[in-house]
Amino acid sequence: MRGAVLYGPGDVRFEERAAPKIIAPTDAVIRISATCVCGSDLWPYRGLQAATEPTPMGHEYCGIVEEVGSAVRSVKPGQFVIGSFFASDNTCPHCRAGYQTSCQHKEFVGGAQAPLLRVPLADGTLVATPEVPSQELIPSLLAVSDVMGTGWFAADAANVKPGATVAVVGDGAVGLLGVLSAKLMGAERIIAMSRHASRQKLACEFGATDIVTERGDEGVARIKHMTNGIGADSVLECVGTQESMMQAIRSIRPGGSVGYVGVPHGVELNGEQLFFAHVHLHGGPAPVRRFLPRLIEQVWDRKINPGKVFDLTLPLDQVAEGYRAMDERRAIKTLLRP
Repeated sequence: MRGAVLYGPGDVRFEERAAPKIIAPTDAVIRISATCVCGSDLWPYRGLQAATEPTPMGHEYCGIVEEVGSAVRSVKPGQFVIGSFFASDNTCPHCRAGYQTSCQHKEFVGGAQAPLLRVPLADGTLVATPEVPSQELIPSLLAVSDVMGTGWFAADAANVKPGATVAVVGDGAVGLLGVLSAKLMGAERIIAMSRHASRQKLACEFGATDIVTERGDEGVARIKHMTNGIGADSVLECVGTQESMMQAIRSIRPGGSVGYVGVPHGVELNGEQLFFAHVHLHGGPAPVRRFLPRLIEQVWDRKINPGKVFDLTLPLDQVAEGYRAMDERRAIKTLLRP
């Protein structure tokens, strides 16, 4: 089997790897129908996150179950399934509270940029669709495995309510689907912060009512001006840098909520400033498994089309070009088909 392996900054290779197999009785092996490149994959690709050894890449996936371990009961060979980037048993106290990415038995699911993938804790991780979907639905079903679920969590963590004013920091796939999530949750005004015409257009399609191109202090001032000096009720932070986090915190009204889902890199917060800001901060690795059934149903019923974020589709063996295109911002998100 051949799959994507990151060797170092800018060095992704499509090369021979061992085919996955059942190791534990709770495992499943699925044949990938579609996978993709995540914005978080770009951190190690750009050298901003150390890769100490060749690393199989990819954590977003959907496909057909090929084989299951002897203890698996909820899915079976032949079913089409979607899962999260963290395997979870979905029964521990943290899972029952809705935080499957903090499962007491969690395992990271990596190596999905390949034809086959082993998924641990299959019963708690994988959700089957009613039947094998048509090809047109696969991009949107793939999106719910991470970016749609993460955008939804950003809006959920930011306590988006009907009639609210919401600002979204970040115009990658997660930020754009955060816009869609805020719309679905009933936000009245959604301010997308973006400098790129193609992303601005998609943000508006997903429900953005305003576009702000300014960043940093100017971006904060613009949000405050648009809200009569008050600030947004909810801000979705979907980047993970110091600038984006501070922009989110400073754009919120007193008592408002920031949902942060951008993987932090170099972010440091001042406790005294937070104390006097009266801001609610909630976020972390999105517990996508909590939202999968609802989001799959909405895709299945054609109520949402989050697959629009995939603006480049390549065969899996061209995965290196998929990384380059996203790194150079020639693509919002690359879908890969084995």
